[in-house]
Amino acid sequence: MKNLLSITLLSIIISSCSITKPVSATSNPIGSKVGKSSGTCYFKVICMDVDASIVTAAQNGGITKISTVDYRQKNILGVIQKHECIVTGE
Repeated sequence: MKNLLSITLLSIIISSCSITKPVSATSNPIGSKVGKSSGTCYFKVICMDVDASIVTAAQNGGITKISTVDYRQKNILGVIQKHECIVTGE
């Protein structure tokens, strides 16, 4: 019983939730370039040097014509949230 409780507690501690959702799509052809921008926040209010913008993601990937934009958020026990913008294009 103690072992089961330990395993359950450990799985709760290391669990995380990640979701990726589409934000936008254009009529531009899907290119081979991918750009990403991200930032991390703590306790949903402490965010320092966070730039998860579409413009930054496009610049990081060398993209001038954006095809799709996706947004990914990863949440670890409500303490750490990672925000990521993913841009594809040419």
